Amino acid sequence: MTRLFAHCLGSFFAALACMTCAQLAAASGEPGGMKPANQPSEHSGKTVIYVAKDIITVDPKRPRVSAVAVNQGRIQAIGSKRQLLELVGEDEAVIDDRFADKVIVPGLIEQHIHPILSALTLTSSIISIEEWQLPRGTFPAARNREDYFKRLREVEAAMKDPAAPLISWGFHHYFHDKLTRADLDRVSAERPIFIWHRSAHEFVLNSPALQVADISEEMLQQTSQEIREQINLDEGHFWERGAFDFLLPRIMSVIGSPSRMTAGIELMADYLHAAGVTTSAEPGGIAGYYPPQIAVLGDTDTPFRFYFIPDGRSLSLKHAGADLLAATEQVMTGAHGHTAFLPKQVKLFADGAIFSQLMQMTDGYLDGHHGEWLMQENDFASAFRTYWEAGYQIHVHQNGDAGLQRVLDVLEDNQKRHPRKDHRTTIVHFGFSTIAQVKRIARLGAIVSANPYYTVALADQYSAFGVGPERANSMVRLGDVARADISFSLHSDMPMAPARPLFLMWAAVNRTTFSGSIADPEQQVSIEDALKAVTLDAAYSLQLEDEIGSISPGKRANFTILDNNPFTVNPAAIKDIGIWGTILEGRLQPLPR
Repeated sequence: MTRLFAHCLGSFFAALACMTCAQLAAASGEPGGMKPANQPSEHSGKTVIYVAKDIITVDPKRPRVSAVAVNQGRIQAIGSKRQLLELVGEDEAVIDDRFADKVIVPGLIEQHIHPILSALTLTSSIISIEEWQLPRGTFPAARNREDYFKRLREVEAAMKDPAAPLISWGFHHYFHDKLTRADLDRVSAERPIFIWHRSAHEFVLNSPALQVADISEEMLQQTSQEIREQINLDEGHFWERGAFDFLLPRIMSVIGSPSRMTAGIELMADYLHAAGVTTSAEPGGIAGYYPPQIAVLGDTDTPFRFYFIPDGRSLSLKHAGADLLAATEQVMTGAHGHTAFLPKQVKLFADGAIFSQLMQMTDGYLDGHHGEWLMQENDFASAFRTYWEAGYQIHVHQNGDAGLQRVLDVLEDNQKRHPRKDHRTTIVHFGFSTIAQVKRIARLGAIVSANPYYTVALADQYSAFGVGPERANSMVRLGDVARADISFSLHSDMPMAPARPLFLMWAAVNRTTFSGSIADPEQQVSIEDALKAVTLDAAYSLQLEDEIGSISPGKRANFTILDNNPFTVNPAAIKDIGIWGTILEGRLQPLPR
């Protein structure tokens, strides 16, 4: 089986560049645009009636059944085995009871990941704040400075080639303390060391790495003041635009070699399949270029569908008005097979990364530092207006409550000037907010796509550093969102969190932090809402609810097969439910045993 698999900013992909999406489609020999899958189960030509211990449909008309009929990759009917046999006719049906002791749910949806970024970070030497269980092995957590440097020195000592670069992802300054060029020179003054921050929005390089990248003070003087303000060359530190727009193009040949890219793409394919994912998407990864290896996503062997949403921020740096719309449409031309661009959808960016504490906070930070903007106010407002008036669904990266305020102000201005119904403007990540802002989201008709892992990983440390306990414990306030009857989905933003929908459900339902405490129980959500957030509401956020997201007649036959029922296990065990495999449009896809 061929395998697969961008974070944030389009300049990241320009750095990876080589082929446009249209060129990728041409290279694959297939036309652009998505085709319906034609991959029947082993019972070709017959209607297959799958019988299970329980089938959770997420269809409000019939939420629980015991059998589902599938024909030609579509759901024909749901009900009991007897009802479906009567409907289909015994001569036209095949009973498949292999799932008699299993639970079937709609195919799980990972609404927002960055596959290329994940491919590169998760094939590095991982020394992170949490344990990562990957197909290539398990990497234990390091949550203090001593453990971090012990592991980093062990990795360096184990490398046989003294000139080979050490690339590590997972460092976090609020767990591991400040990291500088001098610290890394003490690990090795000869080997180039590239430390990729846990946020993926920052880098720290040692002196040999800076030499490899050919970066000097004279070179910095040739770039813009805005970018220079996000670089500290003495400390080897690059963040936000200093990382994405300046550093990455200069080091991509080192950290993104073709062999690493291919290995990472294959890793991501295995990982998502093992997590029970049948549909995934990347909002904001593409602004015109992608590495050739991404073309394998379109192969019909890929065990899920993958969708792209263009990066409007990067496009808006070069285009405006009608030219911006034309450039966006031009980007959406090269998908094929199991990939597609979602029409009339785009992503913009408000403030900085939550893992870097660079989000924009209304009340600032306890230590006096400040956040960053990823788009300047006028640029954001102009791009938003252009896309809004063209009828686009706009997804907006937001982490701080001041960032959310800017998004809602611009949304309200546009809604007043040019009213739209069902615009589905999506608040992406939803790190910090206020109750008043939640009410405003509801009033303006926006929806939320949240990362519930923020609370798990960060509430303890952010209570002590930068934010304080009241704000830290109430981050990702999905309880208030649910009570306001706002549609919300869950995502990992992989590698910002493990791309496992059951894990995301567990995080939203329990809100259990690294220390074992519960962060603001008022913001916990029900299991029912959490399951909808990785199925039907996730589909709704991508305008795919008529095709996927529930086990309903006429929709694609996408199922995830579980060992246990998430409604009957202890809520703390949801993340540990075993997965048999998936069914994608009628094609059985068991996991390797």
